[in-house]
Amino acid sequence: MKLQRFVTKHNRQFLLLNGILMGLGLSFNFWTDQRTIAVILLIAASIIGVFPIALHAFSALRYKTISIELLVTIAVIGAFVVGEFHESAIVTFLFLFGGYLEKKTLAKTRASIKTLTELAPTTATVKTAQGEKQVDVDDLAVADQVLVRPGDQIPVDGVIIQGQGYVNEAAITGESKPVFKATTTQVYSGSLLDSGMLTVRTEKVGDETTFGKIIELVEEAQDAKSPAEKFIDRFAKFYTPAVLVIALVVYLITRDLNTAITLLVLGCPGALVIGAPVSNVAGIGSSAKAGILVKGGEVTTALAHVDTVLFDKTGTLTVGKPEVVTTINLIDDAEKLKQTTAQLLAIEKTSKHPLAQAIVTDLMHKKIPNISLKDSPETVKGQGLVTDTLFVGNQRLLADHGIQLDAKEKLTVQQIQQQGLSTVLVADKQHLLLALGIGDALKPDTAAALSKLKAMGLNRLIMLTGDNAASAQAIGQQLPLSGIQAELLPEDKLAYIKAQQAEGHQVAFVGDGINDSPALAAANVGIAMGAGADAAIETADVTLMNANFMALVVAIQKSRQTHANTVQNIVIAIGTVAALLIGLLLGKIDMASGMFVHEASILVVIFNAMRLLRHSNLAKRIQTAKKIAVQR
Repeated sequence: MKLQRFVTKHNRQFLLLNGILMGLGLSFNFWTDQRTIAVILLIAASIIGVFPIALHAFSALRYKTISIELLVTIAVIGAFVVGEFHESAIVTFLFLFGGYLEKKTLAKTRASIKTLTELAPTTATVKTAQGEKQVDVDDLAVADQVLVRPGDQIPVDGVIIQGQGYVNEAAITGESKPVFKATTTQVYSGSLLDSGMLTVRTEKVGDETTFGKIIELVEEAQDAKSPAEKFIDRFAKFYTPAVLVIALVVYLITRDLNTAITLLVLGCPGALVIGAPVSNVAGIGSSAKAGILVKGGEVTTALAHVDTVLFDKTGTLTVGKPEVVTTINLIDDAEKLKQTTAQLLAIEKTSKHPLAQAIVTDLMHKKIPNISLKDSPETVKGQGLVTDTLFVGNQRLLADHGIQLDAKEKLTVQQIQQQGLSTVLVADKQHLLLALGIGDALKPDTAAALSKLKAMGLNRLIMLTGDNAASAQAIGQQLPLSGIQAELLPEDKLAYIKAQQAEGHQVAFVGDGINDSPALAAANVGIAMGAGADAAIETADVTLMNANFMALVVAIQKSRQTHANTVQNIVIAIGTVAALLIGLLLGKIDMASGMFVHEASILVVIFNAMRLLRHSNLAKRIQTAKKIAVQR
């Protein structure tokens, strides 16, 4: 074990010494008459070069694995037997050099994690009774008051309790445009304060912050294997022993040890083994820099094959900040109206649903008095809220509780729905009391992004909503959708997804990550749109931290590019091995030249995968934003 660590630590020195001795040996061999010195130098180079290779091979054999290193080790021993010392020296040098370059270039594909971890804040300024104090972020606690100045990174997840300013949330959402933040607004660790000064009350620190979870998720995702990688792992277990057997058979038939040894070298599946993982790592890392979190290679492959995309409406297709547009009062008694609206405010305050929040905002703006409820309202999933005296929700809620609308009340509801508004009804046990029409604007980029998806060949774009049919149609008519399913309960959405899958469709469901957890879990790919939402990160297969639809387009494009890149690398790897073996049979390839091409193919697949890292300039955007903030 100590020897293994020593060799790994000094692998570069082994390579350097091997290269120097090989160079001297070849020089003496070709340009002088000192052949004995040349042979001694080449033998020394071969021994020094094969030592770390053989050590890795032996370690793998202890775990009953026949590795690529074993093939090279046997080939070097065979070269010694036939006296081809220059070939053994060249083969070991190329193998070690290829491994060195592979390690360096693979490190670049993991740059996304390095970039993210470097962006993580390490210190914070805390307000105390004695004044300001600089502390390590690991020493922060919940409820600490943290002071953030222009150019500083926000070190915690929390709420602004004093000050205002513009915050660059590129590390969280991938969007470099600063966002205005003021008191009571949520901020996230890793964000950069562009201007202004903030005091933030700490809610989460360290690994529990949204930024910490993002780093953890990307690390796990890059280690999670794609179907192609799993297949290659199984393939390599049988392929490498098969090469050994074929080389033995070739020797027994031809009695040509040199050809058999060369076959061992050329049969190494190095590019095949490395091709898929490096594509997976690069693709996921590139997506992470764009604010797109993908949970592993399997998700990337699944997203690349999606043919049907289903969308939630509120907070997904729309902004998610609905406003009360109209309120129709059916109460004649002024005192009862006052009591009803006060009770409605208290009821809706218990809910985090966007429609409930819109009603709370509207009633508070009208200065409706706050009252306390005797008991907490009962939540009826997909319908609304129920108390002993009031029912607040949709028509299905009222119907299920035996409240029938008369002709006048039905007309009132229809008038609201015809405007394309979501309807919230308030009723007692006999009659409809209030009808509220709530509007929610489409996100600015929704129509353009859906058109882009259609241009990419995704023609099955369907909206699923619990809203009424009239409101759903009003929204749907503004978008290039292929279908609309309205008045669905959460279980109805689930059933619709399963029905699509039963028909053979690969389904992606796009929701807000909080209210649509069952649908997100049931879809082939669950995509959550929500900046910094814990539930989104934990529930969905893909999280779009910058909650806009162009990010969805980019996510699907990147998944397709990553999948295509993986296939390209596999073709390159198999094609190279096939070409080398054909060249060997035709007498055009020897051990040294074959090893050179073999190592070159490994670098080709790595550099091919690194193309996926283009346009990932998060680090530059953050550094630029820091400089601007400091200058101010």
